[in-house]
Amino acid sequence: MKQRSTTPVSTKTFAFRVSIVAAVILMAIATPIQMGHIVRADDYDSRIKALEGEINQYQAKASELSTKAAGLQGEVDRLTNEKAMIQKQIDLKQAEHDQLVKTIGENEQKIVNNQDALGDTIANLYVDDKVSTLEMLASSKNIGDYVDKQEYRSAVRDQLTGTIEEIKRLKKELEQQKTDVERNLEDQKGQRAVLASKEAEQQKLLSDTRGEEAAYQGLSADRESKKNQLQAQQQAAIEAAMRRAAASSGGSIANAVAGDPGKGGYPSNLANSNYYSPVVDPWGMYSRQCVSYTAWKVFQKNGYMPYWGGVGNANQWPGNARAAGIPVSTTPRAGSVGVLMAGQYGHVVWVESVNSNGTINISQYNYYNAGGSGWGHYSEMYNVSPGAYDYYIYF
Repeated sequence: MKQRSTTPVSTKTFAFRVSIVAAVILMAIATPIQMGHIVRADDYDSRIKALEGEINQYQAKASELSTKAAGLQGEVDRLTNEKAMIQKQIDLKQAEHDQLVKTIGENEQKIVNNQDALGDTIANLYVDDKVSTLEMLASSKNIGDYVDKQEYRSAVRDQLTGTIEEIKRLKKELEQQKTDVERNLEDQKGQRAVLASKEAEQQKLLSDTRGEEAAYQGLSADRESKKNQLQAQQQAAIEAAMRRAAASSGGSIANAVAGDPGKGGYPSNLANSNYYSPVVDPWGMYSRQCVSYTAWKVFQKNGYMPYWGGVGNANQWPGNARAAGIPVSTTPRAGSVGVLMAGQYGHVVWVESVNSNGTINISQYNYYNAGGSGWGHYSEMYNVSPGAYDYYIYF
């Protein structure tokens, strides 16, 4: 045993030592005691929530673009249908045009034929005009025959004049119809060109929108992949810690089972919530997480659970408990909360009972592939080594 020194100490030296001790005590009081690695809200838990927020935003944007694309597709379909309708009108006018061209051709041929006939008639009239009245009278059988010849010549002149006028009118009318049809055709072709341009523009916008939608879907998938990686890393850390605890006690790692179909009494509004779009429970925790379930068990047992929203990661619970004057131990007790500090945000469980051999039975939420596929399910473990959990909180 080391003996106390009997050497006298000077007053100055003693005062100096006292000041040093006082400074150390003040520093100790000013500096919080750190128990293990306390992770703040910007670690895995908050990072996963941030990624889920980004995923939701990207999915919402992708959905919005999908709706927009559907509207654009409808506009493209409308323009395509309208263009097809105008094309049918063009085909109709083209048929009318072709018919008019044919009719004009036939009438022009009739005009040529009539011109030949008129030529003969005009020639005969010309010859008749060269015959004097006396000669015509002399060549006639009688006065009646002479009168008939005169009337015939007058009638032929009138018919010739009428025929020429009718030919001119018909030709003018057909040419006007042809001009109108050609103008109508040009207008419709112009409308078709405008519609085709709009259709191409809408099609490009649709293609661009589909591309943006695919890009946001890709971003969502990327964030989903990163979130899954973070969760896998955390689960691997938890399982590694449990294997170490089992190995140190000479046991084996406990298997998680579905257990109580009532999910430990966890309220249905929380148990049935969407894991990927959780609700915040009365204690500031996200539903279907280990901390939310354990907070419920504390409340179920004691009628009270502190609000730890914002500082509710599992591995923050021991520090929160000490700050609130709640006992923290390394020895399990039925009705206590087991805390595993491994990984970036840890894991908490509810200690249902302690077995005679010192092992414990626990219930929990959000242990991967336990009680259901993936995350966010209730499960139980039996005969777990008490060393699997770093601390036990006695609420």
